[in-house]
Amino acid sequence: MSSGKMEGPSAPAVRRDPYEVLSVTRESSDQEIKSAYRKLALKYHPDKNTSNPEASELFKEVAYSYSILSDPEKRRQYDTAGFEALENENMDMEIDLSNLGTVNTMFAALFSKLGVPIKTTIAANVLEEALNGTVTVRPLPLGTSSNGKVEKQCAHFFSITINDHQAQAGVVIRVISASQSKFKLLYFEQEPNGGYGLALQEDSEKTGKATSAGMYFLHFQVYRMDSTVNALAMAKDPEAAFFKRLEGLQPCEVSELKPGTHIFAVYGDNFFKPATYTIEAMCAKSYEDTTGRLKEVEAKILAKRNDLRQFEIEYRKALARFQEVTNKYNQEKQSVDELLKQRDTIHSSFTTVRTMINSSGVTGSSSKIPNDDSRLDSPAEDGSFDGKDKSNKKKWFNLNLNRSDKKG
Repeated sequence: MSSGKMEGPSAPAVRRDPYEVLSVTRESSDQEIKSAYRKLALKYHPDKNTSNPEASELFKEVAYSYSILSDPEKRRQYDTAGFEALENENMDMEIDLSNLGTVNTMFAALFSKLGVPIKTTIAANVLEEALNGTVTVRPLPLGTSSNGKVEKQCAHFFSITINDHQAQAGVVIRVISASQSKFKLLYFEQEPNGGYGLALQEDSEKTGKATSAGMYFLHFQVYRMDSTVNALAMAKDPEAAFFKRLEGLQPCEVSELKPGTHIFAVYGDNFFKPATYTIEAMCAKSYEDTTGRLKEVEAKILAKRNDLRQFEIEYRKALARFQEVTNKYNQEKQSVDELLKQRDTIHSSFTTVRTMINSSGVTGSSSKIPNDDSRLDSPAEDGSFDGKDKSNKKKWFNLNLNRSDKKG
């Protein structure tokens, strides 16, 4: 449920005990808590109390309290350690589309299209009409289906009557939308005044190329998947998303129907357009094999959820160890690279290379040590040649001059 604000209702400034707010006890069943919440939510809904600002705050408090007590894990945490054990900033709440402005509705529709799960509540007028028994109800015999188009924030009601044999075999109600419309499947219980009180609701989920929702009254515990739990876990910690994937599995409050007439409804949960749908009512007697497989798979999923909780602990430890050795690896690699660099620097210092500057001022180097032969060809400071070389040069010139004289 929601206060009608897009940012989602926050915890009240002064938080009261959720059990006190809903007037229930710690021993109250899920159904008793749901019933208490439903009555208080209708009583304080902003649509019914436009001139009473206090009602809006009370509605927030009621919704906040119910968000704790309706979730088995949050209720356990609160019972154990109070509000401190809850991550209040991540507590997802539902949005009342009928109480949103156009701009906020457009933003909600955009986030929904992007795959961000947004919980929405049922319009107060729909719940109030059902509670007063003023809704139109169409019969839907078992083994049949009905097609329809329901306007946004409106509901189509159906009555399904079952006998003892059908009640014992089990009943399945499913709604499918080939156009992928967003809707809710609702189940109402008969109230003493002749009206109908909301007992269960299932949001449509995308399955293949369609959206669907179902309720399974098969005499064993059936679970529904709350996709927002995994989405919130992924936003907070992407690595934890896998381990939290099965945490969204929540037990359905009702697992069997008694003989008699029961009321279901399809609620148009689209943001801007009607929802097209097909609703089916089936006796599980014709689906004994399928029912058996569902029971088996549900048990396996629960076991797997427990396994994942244990495996997450092992994974976290291994991940921490991996990070530790990875850091050490990088440190050791850096240390080895630095030592080898120092070694190369030391090796390069063992050399005969000397840097010299020639007469033109250009720096050069040579690995050869000057010897006596090289000095023979070296000019003296005055530019002349000395010693033996000087006499040889003189004889060479004299020889050439003598030859030229003879020819002359």
